[in-house]
Amino acid sequence: MKSIKMIAKEYALTTRTLRYYEELGILKPTRPHNGMRHYSKREEAKIKLIIRGKKYGFSMEEIKEMILLFDLDRTGIKQLERTIEYGQQKLREIDQKIQELYEIRQDIERTEAIFREKLILLLEDQS
Repeated sequence: MKSIKMIAKEYALTTRTLRYYEELGILKPTRPHNGMRHYSKREEAKIKLIIRGKKYGFSMEEIKEMILLFDLDRTGIKQLERTIEYGQQKLREIDQKIQELYEIRQDIERTEAIFREKLILLLEDQS
């Protein structure tokens, strides 16, 4: 069991962030007689999933749903199925962004070529 300060330091999070995850119902640290939050290995695993989910661009609601599904189905099947669905959706979003960025790149390259031609003409006119 680790304290909130230990977990915050280990995962580069603030204690406020950890309390927020608790408010959302994602984390459920124990509170022994002294009232201090203590995080089990299971809660620590959830924190790792939250961090990964945020890194991959999932919303907190999506992350919460994926994590809490395990509590509803201890086999993990529903959690994995939903996580795969969200992953496929995220991949489609990424592919769309890549296509948009590629189109922007092409547009910038075309514009740059036009500007270079204009610059050459202007420099020739000055000669």
